[in-house]
Amino acid sequence: MSQQTDFEEILPGTRRLFDENGHNLPGDEHLLKHGDIVLVPQPTESPNDPLSWSMARKVWHSFLVLFVVGLTAATSNNAGSGADGVQEEYGISYGVFNTGAGVLFMGIGYWCLLSSPAVHLYGRRLLYLISMLFLVIGDVWYAKIDSISDTMWCQLFVGASESVAEAVVQLSLLDIWFEYQNGTVLGMYTLATSIGTYTGPLIGNYAATNLGWRWIGWLGAIFGGGTFIMLYFGLEETEFQRDRYLINRGDQYLVDGALVHEKTMQHASAGAETDLESTPVLNRDSTTSSGENKEKAMRVAEDRKNGQHINEGRLNSPVVQNRLSLSYSNPKTYWDRIRVITPAPNLRGLGFKQFLNRLWHTMRVYSFPAVWYAGAQWGLQNICLTFYLTVMEDTWYGPPWNYGNAAVGNMNIPCLIGSIIGCIYGGYCSDKFQIYMTRRNKGVMEAEFRLYLMFLCIVIFPTGMWLFGIGSAKGWSWPVPYVGLGFIGFGYGCAGDLSITYLADSYPEMVLEGMVGVAVINNTLGLIFTFTASQWLATSLQNCFIELGVLSFLILGSSLPMIIWGKKWRRWTRERYMKFIEIRDGLSQ
Repeated sequence: MSQQTDFEEILPGTRRLFDENGHNLPGDEHLLKHGDIVLVPQPTESPNDPLSWSMARKVWHSFLVLFVVGLTAATSNNAGSGADGVQEEYGISYGVFNTGAGVLFMGIGYWCLLSSPAVHLYGRRLLYLISMLFLVIGDVWYAKIDSISDTMWCQLFVGASESVAEAVVQLSLLDIWFEYQNGTVLGMYTLATSIGTYTGPLIGNYAATNLGWRWIGWLGAIFGGGTFIMLYFGLEETEFQRDRYLINRGDQYLVDGALVHEKTMQHASAGAETDLESTPVLNRDSTTSSGENKEKAMRVAEDRKNGQHINEGRLNSPVVQNRLSLSYSNPKTYWDRIRVITPAPNLRGLGFKQFLNRLWHTMRVYSFPAVWYAGAQWGLQNICLTFYLTVMEDTWYGPPWNYGNAAVGNMNIPCLIGSIIGCIYGGYCSDKFQIYMTRRNKGVMEAEFRLYLMFLCIVIFPTGMWLFGIGSAKGWSWPVPYVGLGFIGFGYGCAGDLSITYLADSYPEMVLEGMVGVAVINNTLGLIFTFTASQWLATSLQNCFIELGVLSFLILGSSLPMIIWGKKWRRWTRERYMKFIEIRDGLSQ
């Protein structure tokens, strides 16, 4: 099979962006672009299209959802900051807090799964508001701890509050930004996660020292309540039925990535005989054949003849008769944009049966290797996070360091610095690298290109675990353990960012469900290892971290088989992916 023929196959994650010389493709001059990069997806002319929002509006929306990410990550990781105070007052050991961390992971992963169907049926906003209510409940409960059960079960609500940050936030961000910005946007998401993860214990330790440990909960509840109000009045709904709009570009129309000339539509609308073989169809999408484009052009032309303006917008969308919508709609009012519930166009009743069907259908994501790969990368971060936070908050209070709460909290600063560098590397730099590799590959983008950047992470992250773990075991002081924490932070920002961006590139129509699968996998791994952390550390702190470093090397090293066989696996799952989208979209019809 020739290389050109291979490019024309329908394959998610493979897309022709330029010609073989790195220049724009014929017909691209009629498409909206950023510089010489064609915008994917193409924004419609609807005033309600989130892709057409002003930059200020996009930045505000991104700030709100990323603030939710940082806030929920902070409250999910600061419970241990009050462990000393709780132990002094009630005699509750740090092991109970480890068990609470396991309950936290359970709340994050499984509420993410259970609530995921609501996003498509009732809109994005509902889950954000529920998340903040859970956060307030969990933190108020934490502030009023007086028993072992309180210590553990308040974390269930705190974990459930973070579940919105595991999948819905990514979907909200990709609703308003374009494909070529995926790495940068998801890098900002990972950065927000990192900031919350490392500043949570920092702030928690300062609060415990200066205000008392109960204020860890009260501060979280205050911020949660304030964020609820900010989201209620400031967060717009981004759910948009893109496949209900036909995009007009001059005398041509964009139909599933192909430009079809106006005269084709006119001939078909008039019922005239049209020579499809001579009809100019300018295809810029490597995943769609010219024959399919001509068939789509005639189908859309027939819809136009009947007064319907429809763009299917997906490889396998539901029947056209159920997609009746005008190309141009009136702008939504402010109150429409902030409705708590935005029902799906064809929601049946309360949607209970559709909800259950979607929940069962989501389980199919576990048949995609990229979901397991991304879940393992994020799971590794959760596993290691439990261990090095436990050592920081348990070992470093004693000799030879004899740190107080504030000093232990400050140990999160090198982690934060490293994660910022990692997020830039895995986000913005990976976008630039992706374009560079695409031009070298004769204009064809492959999702696996981003994974080449994982090799630096494979070296740095395990080294960080060894430096910090061995240094803690042997009583080393500045700078070696702190350098290790910086290396760990770099891996946290880099590995998570690259893996979820790879998943989004590979299966762009399955972002929510893919991230839900990742959330369940990574939090299940975190739950399992959290319950064993105390026992493993008790055997030998040094050996434990040496073994964790080896485990990190193996999990991060799974990027190599993904680079080698990732495209083969995407080809193997192509029909399954297309069927997944077809069935999912049909469930709300």
